[in-house]
Amino acid sequence: MPRLPFYAEGIKFECQGSGKCCTSRGSYGYVYLTEDDQKRFAKYFKMTRAAFLEKYCGEKDGHAFLLDPREMGYTGHPEGDCLFLIENRCSVYEARPEHCRTWPFWPENMNPKTWRTEIAAYCPGVGKGKLHTFEEIKEILDSQS
Repeated sequence: MPRLPFYAEGIKFECQGSGKCCTSRGSYGYVYLTEDDQKRFAKYFKMTRAAFLEKYCGEKDGHAFLLDPREMGYTGHPEGDCLFLIENRCSVYEARPEHCRTWPFWPENMNPKTWRTEIAAYCPGVGKGKLHTFEEIKEILDSQS
Protein backbone atom coordinates (compact mmCIF):
# COMPACT_ATOMS: atom_id res chain seq x y z
CA MET A 1 0.00 0.00 0.00
CA PRO A 2 1.45 3.39 -0.94
CA ARG A 3 2.48 5.68 1.87
CA LEU A 4 0.17 8.66 2.38
CA PRO A 5 1.71 12.12 2.07
CA PHE A 6 2.28 14.06 5.27
CA TYR A 7 -0.60 16.37 4.32
CA ALA A 8 -3.14 13.52 3.94
CA GLU A 9 -5.16 14.95 6.86
CA GLY A 10 -4.92 18.46 5.39
CA ILE A 11 -2.93 21.52 6.39
CA LYS A 12 -4.09 24.68 8.08
CA PHE A 13 -2.86 27.78 6.28
CA GLU A 14 -3.92 31.40 6.09
CA CYS A 15 -1.77 34.23 4.82
CA GLN A 16 -0.69 36.52 7.66
CA GLY A 17 0.59 39.27 5.36
CA SER A 18 4.18 39.06 6.60
CA GLY A 19 5.70 39.34 3.12
CA LYS A 20 8.21 36.63 4.01
CA CYS A 21 7.26 34.55 0.97
CA CYS A 22 8.23 37.50 -1.24
CA THR A 23 11.75 37.81 0.10
CA SER A 24 14.89 36.00 -0.87
CA ARG A 25 16.20 33.34 1.46
CA GLY A 26 19.70 33.24 0.05
CA SER A 27 18.96 32.47 -3.57
CA TYR A 28 16.96 34.21 -6.23
CA GLY A 29 13.84 32.36 -7.26
CA TYR A 30 12.06 33.32 -10.43
CA VAL A 31 8.38 34.19 -10.28
CA TYR A 32 7.17 32.82 -13.58
CA LEU A 33 4.05 34.31 -15.12
CA THR A 34 1.31 32.49 -16.96
CA GLU A 35 -0.43 34.15 -19.87
CA ASP A 36 -3.36 34.90 -17.54
CA ASP A 37 -0.95 36.48 -15.02
CA GLN A 38 0.46 38.71 -17.73
CA LYS A 39 -3.02 39.82 -18.80
CA ARG A 40 -4.07 40.43 -15.19
CA PHE A 41 -0.97 42.55 -14.54
CA ALA A 42 -1.41 44.50 -17.78
CA LYS A 43 -5.01 45.28 -16.85
CA TYR A 44 -3.99 46.20 -13.29
CA PHE A 45 -1.34 48.63 -14.56
CA LYS A 46 -3.59 49.86 -17.38
CA MET A 47 -1.03 49.02 -20.04
CA THR A 48 -0.73 46.57 -22.87
CA ARG A 49 0.58 43.11 -22.17
CA ALA A 50 3.60 43.84 -24.38
CA ALA A 51 4.36 47.03 -22.43
CA PHE A 52 4.06 45.15 -19.11
CA LEU A 53 6.40 42.40 -20.32
CA GLU A 54 8.94 44.93 -21.56
CA LYS A 55 8.94 46.95 -18.34
CA TYR A 56 8.74 44.27 -15.65
CA CYS A 57 9.75 40.92 -17.12
CA GLY A 58 12.59 38.84 -18.39
CA GLU A 59 12.42 35.59 -20.28
CA LYS A 60 13.99 32.21 -19.64
CA ASP A 61 13.41 29.13 -21.77
CA GLY A 62 10.40 30.80 -23.37
CA HIS A 63 8.76 31.69 -20.05
CA ALA A 64 8.22 35.23 -18.74
CA PHE A 65 9.30 35.99 -15.18
CA LEU A 66 9.31 39.07 -12.97
CA LEU A 67 12.63 40.84 -12.98
CA ASP A 68 14.65 41.25 -9.82
CA PRO A 69 14.42 44.93 -8.76
CA ARG A 70 18.21 45.26 -9.03
CA GLU A 71 18.01 44.20 -12.68
CA MET A 72 15.70 47.16 -13.16
CA GLY A 73 18.04 49.60 -11.45
CA TYR A 74 16.15 49.79 -8.14
CA THR A 75 18.61 49.87 -5.27
CA GLY A 76 16.13 50.08 -2.40
CA HIS A 77 15.22 46.39 -2.58
CA PRO A 78 17.43 43.54 -1.42
CA GLU A 79 18.53 41.27 -4.24
CA GLY A 80 16.02 38.52 -4.91
CA ASP A 81 13.08 40.23 -3.22
CA CYS A 82 9.95 40.91 -5.24
CA LEU A 83 9.77 44.29 -6.89
CA PHE A 84 6.19 44.64 -5.74
CA LEU A 85 6.95 44.03 -2.06
CA ILE A 86 6.59 47.45 -0.40
CA GLU A 87 6.99 47.71 3.39
CA ASN A 88 6.49 43.94 3.73
CA ARG A 89 3.19 44.05 1.82
CA CYS A 90 2.29 43.00 -1.70
CA SER A 91 1.51 46.22 -3.52
CA VAL A 92 -0.21 44.30 -6.35
CA TYR A 93 -2.12 41.75 -4.25
CA GLU A 94 -5.24 41.77 -6.46
CA ALA A 95 -3.10 41.11 -9.55
CA ARG A 96 -0.54 38.77 -7.98
CA PRO A 97 0.54 35.84 -10.14
CA GLU A 98 -0.68 32.28 -9.82
CA HIS A 99 2.79 31.42 -8.49
CA CYS A 100 2.06 33.64 -5.48
CA ARG A 101 -1.59 32.61 -5.15
CA THR A 102 -0.60 28.96 -4.67
CA TRP A 103 2.00 29.58 -1.92
CA PRO A 104 2.94 27.55 0.12
CA PHE A 105 1.54 24.58 -1.80
CA TRP A 106 4.33 24.25 -4.34
CA PRO A 107 5.62 20.83 -5.39
CA GLU A 108 9.13 21.58 -4.10
CA ASN A 109 7.70 22.43 -0.66
CA MET A 110 5.57 19.35 -0.23
CA ASN A 111 7.87 16.88 1.42
CA PRO A 112 7.90 16.56 5.21
CA LYS A 113 11.47 17.74 5.80
CA THR A 114 11.22 20.82 3.56
CA TRP A 115 7.81 21.67 4.98
CA ARG A 116 8.98 21.41 8.58
CA THR A 117 12.44 22.98 8.32
CA GLU A 118 11.83 25.62 5.67
CA ILE A 119 8.16 26.43 5.19
CA ALA A 120 6.54 26.01 8.62
CA ALA A 121 9.60 27.47 10.34
CA TYR A 122 9.58 30.53 8.05
CA CYS A 123 5.96 31.27 7.15
CA PRO A 124 3.71 32.52 9.98
CA GLY A 125 0.56 31.43 8.11
CA VAL A 126 1.28 27.71 8.45
CA GLY A 127 -0.93 26.17 11.14
CA LYS A 128 -3.41 29.06 11.10
CA GLY A 129 -6.80 29.61 9.53
CA LYS A 130 -8.59 27.34 7.10
CA LEU A 131 -7.88 23.64 6.88
CA HIS A 132 -6.93 22.90 3.28
CA THR A 133 -7.93 19.32 2.58
CA PHE A 134 -5.76 16.73 0.87
CA GLU A 135 -7.98 17.07 -2.21
CA GLU A 136 -7.58 20.87 -2.31
CA ILE A 137 -3.81 20.63 -1.91
CA LYS A 138 -3.58 17.94 -4.58
CA GLU A 139 -5.62 20.08 -6.99
CA ILE A 140 -3.29 23.05 -6.40
CA LEU A 141 -0.22 20.85 -6.92
CA ASP A 142 -1.66 19.26 -10.05
CA SER A 143 -2.37 22.71 -11.53
CA GLN A 144 1.35 23.49 -11.34
CA SER A 145 2.61 20.46 -13.24
